[in-house]
Amino acid sequence: MKAMALAAGKGTRLFPLTGEIPKPLAPVVDTPIIGHIFGLLARHGVDEVHVNVHYLADALLEAYGEESRINGMKVQLSREDELLGTAGGVRRLAERFDDTFVVVSGDALTDIDIGELVRFHKEKGALATIALRWVYDTSEFGVVEIDEDSGILGFQEKPDPEEAISTLANTGIYVLEPRALDYVPAETFFDFAKDVFPKFLENGERFVGYQGDFYWSDIGTLEAYRQAQYDVLSGKVGVEIPGEKRGESLWVGEDAQIHPAANIEGHVLVGRDAVVGRGVTLSGDVTIGTDCWVRPDATIKRSILLPGSMVGDGAYLEDCIVGHGYNVRPGETIRGGALIRRS
Repeated sequence: MKAMALAAGKGTRLFPLTGEIPKPLAPVVDTPIIGHIFGLLARHGVDEVHVNVHYLADALLEAYGEESRINGMKVQLSREDELLGTAGGVRRLAERFDDTFVVVSGDALTDIDIGELVRFHKEKGALATIALRWVYDTSEFGVVEIDEDSGILGFQEKPDPEEAISTLANTGIYVLEPRALDYVPAETFFDFAKDVFPKFLENGERFVGYQGDFYWSDIGTLEAYRQAQYDVLSGKVGVEIPGEKRGESLWVGEDAQIHPAANIEGHVLVGRDAVVGRGVTLSGDVTIGTDCWVRPDATIKRSILLPGSMVGDGAYLEDCIVGHGYNVRPGETIRGGALIRRS
């Protein structure tokens, strides 16, 4: 089975983090979001995935190359010179998809059972299937109304909760038959939700919604990004956490060093080659990324350190995201926000 992972967008709502890296490369528990997606697809029998890249494309190409293999799955990245939208990006590679295939966001975190989703799609004899997830606040999502047989009746884009026709959100995870791409003009900016799906309804196509018990977060805000880290570390998401698990809630990467006098409470990951010094306190859900250095007597609460960052002696961080290679000065106290190096 083949899949398409969409990774061309700018991820503007996650700025300033996405000012330095494309959103698919934003680490969740020291693994890029798209790395978790690749793992998910490979575990569920996908043998080939195509990825469109545009914004900060060189960073993604440097990370994965134009072609690679992950857990036996073939991964091919293709540069999209001009943004074509969710549907246009898939249509550009239409010749790669000659059978039922999956489309998934390369910048959202999920543990959906792809095999079950595809089985549902085939049992319903559908041209297209959307994976749906219940949400509380519909104002952040496109929502979908379905009938008793899972047939899709209509869409609504980011409605106020009191006006919403449904609380089932479109996750951006689709199963499609190749014929679905006949609805997408070549080399044209085209969106699945806005442009393609209404045409399916107009033409009476078999078009269904799948409801399953799975985790999904589009990680659309810095707060959602922090929440995703906690959800993974606390066991709410079925993804692989790198490193050796020690006790109930500590993961330690290869060649990481943790001083015996460090105080660790809560769910904590210390990434590969990271150093946690004497008297350091790590409290709550904390991710210390690859090659990070936390100097003696620093305190870090409910925060994420991206790879290569450093926290100086005696510094205090709470509810922070520390960007790649950022140095927090000794004794500095910072609460909230994202800390990004000025280029």
